[in-house]
Amino acid sequence: MKKAFTIVEVSILFVIFLIVAMLVAPLSLDDTRQAQNIAAWKRVQPEFSTIIHSVFIQKESENYNFERAFETALLAETGDNAIKSYSTNFLNGNYPDEKYSFFKYYKTQKGAVVAYKLFNSKTNLKGILMYDVNGIKGPNTWGKDIFGYYIYENTFEPFGKNDDINIQKQDCSKGGTGLCCSNYYLMGGSFH
Repeated sequence: MKKAFTIVEVSILFVIFLIVAMLVAPLSLDDTRQAQNIAAWKRVQPEFSTIIHSVFIQKESENYNFERAFETALLAETGDNAIKSYSTNFLNGNYPDEKYSFFKYYKTQKGAVVAYKLFNSKTNLKGILMYDVNGIKGPNTWGKDIFGYYIYENTFEPFGKNDDINIQKQDCSKGGTGLCCSNYYLMGGSFH
């Protein structure tokens, strides 16, 4: 005699599969979004080379001023598309301190969000730049969709570039700020 599954047994099995799918789907969607954000971060690197080159060319002029040259070069990429409402947070859920908070945010022609802060210092470090690869849509979190650069007179360096790889990896975990992810992902680090 052939034994078949009862409707109750099939229903229980279906519910178990449904629960497992509901638990796994958000994780895989988040991983897919993170991979897309990292790929976008890698793709925009030539844009920063263009800005640096533009600033460097202006250095030859008689009335050269780094701040003015940088702002001119950046606004050529973004236009004057200021964003009124925008906020960020670190991977660990904390809000950025004053050093990593910005007053003006701009939308680029490709839909990303850029902000910068220039320092009044005589050192080689001229400021910092924030870049949100997927624009105003969330999560607006450092290390997930927001990455950054230190601005020097002749180059940009991603946050974390001078830190040990283990420090970068630790900072890219849920307990870290996510700042070092700017360099960690460019160097091939994984987001797991």
